[in-house]
Amino acid sequence: MTGALHAEWTKLRTVAGPLWLVVGAAALTAALSVAAVAAAECPATGCGQDAVRTSLTGVQLGQAIVAVLAVLVIGDEYRTGLIRTTLATVPSRVTVLAAKGAVVAGATLAAAVPGVLGAYLAGRLMLPGRGFTAAHGYPPLSLTDGATLRAVAGSVLYLTLVALMSLGLAAAVRDAPTGVGTVLGVLYLAPVLITVVSDPDWEKRLRQLTPSNAGLSIQHTIGVADLPIGPWAGLGVLALWSAGALLLGGLLLRLRDA
Repeated sequence: MTGALHAEWTKLRTVAGPLWLVVGAAALTAALSVAAVAAAECPATGCGQDAVRTSLTGVQLGQAIVAVLAVLVIGDEYRTGLIRTTLATVPSRVTVLAAKGAVVAGATLAAAVPGVLGAYLAGRLMLPGRGFTAAHGYPPLSLTDGATLRAVAGSVLYLTLVALMSLGLAAAVRDAPTGVGTVLGVLYLAPVLITVVSDPDWEKRLRQLTPSNAGLSIQHTIGVADLPIGPWAGLGVLALWSAGALLLGGLLLRLRDA
């Protein structure tokens, strides 16, 4: 396992693409949050907006970047044929996928932590100037507040779980473009399709089961009781999706020829 981790880390850091994706994920997560905060307004008491969630808007873009990063970690090896060398060097395919998962998780954390913290700081510094003041029922954002800390830390975990789910799906499909399309469809197309469901009970169930809808409930700090699924339970649903994708990817990786 140590050798496999070293090999995967060497491959990741010696290729320019993954490095730029890590930097891009952090920068774009913070940048979109800055734009969202700059566009937000709370001109009166009780404007009903979730200030923390607004500050963390950039996570919805950052998830696409970390998903692409995770897919390329294994998808590019199938495209170039390097996967044969990888499996010849480390015959245990479970070990290979576990090492890739560890490296992907580490790279995602390297992007998610500064990106999410940058988004949080944008909200803390800019929201008071947009009317989110104590007089309007919005004290300054603070990580000492339990709900805010949960939303910020949960967003970092959310991005990491999205990356692991993407890695598992990419291992299953064995093709980078198909993997990217599949993951982005799960993250972005599925929530759109849910909106056309006319039955409210089915719509609620689907929101509880869709990984992005369920996982992003971790960001809510107001109206939590009205959500289709609770914050930690929603993140748990995403964790199950990630575990299921990795299990499927690992099983197919073990059963099929390279």
